[in-house]
Amino acid sequence: MTEPFQLAGLSLDCDNPESLARFYLGLLGGRVLWNDAHSVGIRIPSGLTVAAQRVEDYSPPRWPGTAAVHLDLAADADLDLCEQHALAIGAKPAPVQPDPRWRVLLDPAGHPFCITTRVIPG
Repeated sequence: MTEPFQLAGLSLDCDNPESLARFYLGLLGGRVLWNDAHSVGIRIPSGLTVAAQRVEDYSPPRWPGTAAVHLDLAADADLDLCEQHALAIGAKPAPVQPDPRWRVLLDPAGHPFCITTRVIPG
């Protein structure tokens, strides 16, 4: 039996969809698919659709501590340079860094994401 589902995209709650979409375009590249009052969707080069969606009274997750899905991003060989790029376009360092092989950062809406040069081959 084939799998009944395919991953259609990833939606991130926030208070400012345009700002968050602009951040991920700067981080991952891609193009805008739609932009309306409630959400902005982008298609990144891997083909995944990432949607930033407005939520009333949005409150960012806490790192660590809040059960949340987060992105793990493969970086170039220079982890420091990749981290500097993310910080330059609006990321902030997370207060806890549990593993030196990874950098945990927070996007402008407070979602944690990790970058690493250690990618496990598929």
